[in-house]
Amino acid sequence: MLKALPTFVLLVLLHFYLKFIFFRPLDKVLRARFELTEGARRSAQTSLEAAARKTAECEAALREARGEIYREQEETRRRWRDEHAAAVQQARGSAESLVAQARLQLAEDAARARESLQAESEALAARIASAILARRPS
Repeated sequence: MLKALPTFVLLVLLHFYLKFIFFRPLDKVLRARFELTEGARRSAQTSLEAAARKTAECEAALREARGEIYREQEETRRRWRDEHAAAVQQARGSAESLVAQARLQLAEDAARARESLQAESEALAARIASAILARRPS
């Protein structure tokens, strides 16, 4: 056992030597690497969350803008419909007025034509009667 004691002491000294010289710096490097990797993951996760928030905000703004455009388009359509209805109503009134004037004019023309025909028919009847009476030997 006495012969193994120096080997045991050397192994213990080698263990502490390697622990301080090799394993501690290696552990520090591995811990720093893990922290950097984990930090990069956290940073990436934070960036993804921020991008998701920005995307949601942009989509909400886009929906709001679309809604505003649809409201404006509907308002414009309604205004055009009202203007069109007013123009049609005005044209209808104007057409009815023209039709009424034309009916009055036609009635007047028909009355004048009747009077003229009446006068011509009486004159023609008188001429026919006088022509017939003039030919008859009495």
